Amino acid sequence: MNFHYLPIYVLTIALCGSFYLGYLPPIFILIFIIASTFTFLIYAKDKRAAQHDEWRTSESTLHLYSLLFGWPGAIIAQQKLRHKSKKQSFRTAFLFTVLINVALVVGMHTNHGLNLLKNYTDEIKSYSSKNIDNQYIRKTVSFLLSSRNENYLYYESPTFYIRES
Repeated sequence: MNFHYLPIYVLTIALCGSFYLGYLPPIFILIFIIASTFTFLIYAKDKRAAQHDEWRTSESTLHLYSLLFGWPGAIIAQQKLRHKSKKQSFRTAFLFTVLINVALVVGMHTNHGLNLLKNYTDEIKSYSSKNIDNQYIRKTVSFLLSSRNENYLYYESPTFYIRES
């Protein structure tokens, strides 16, 4: 097992488990996949530019893409393309982008985070149902933004959050 990919395995299991348990809608899995693919392509373009002495992508731009949920693609690019995998200052800043993403995903599992998420997804679903004419697109948007079970009530206990059906 390549331990460089361990954070990606943990993220995948966590997002799928979170969807299965009814916490997060499937749009988050899709966002990570799209952002990671895009980030991988940016790394590949930068690697090619480095080999051909062309205009490079700045490190801050690479970190921005990693911060915007593309860090799994960045890890794969660093390992497969052997790009930006040795420079310690870059790897340290990259680690912070991963930790910020992890904190955001964990924060979405708190009572406040779940309420914010539900409010935003309900607004987007309402907007799409009013403004999108194509029924298939409306159904797709509704599916992507719906948690597996939206009938849970969340309330705070002194020690942990309790979920009731």
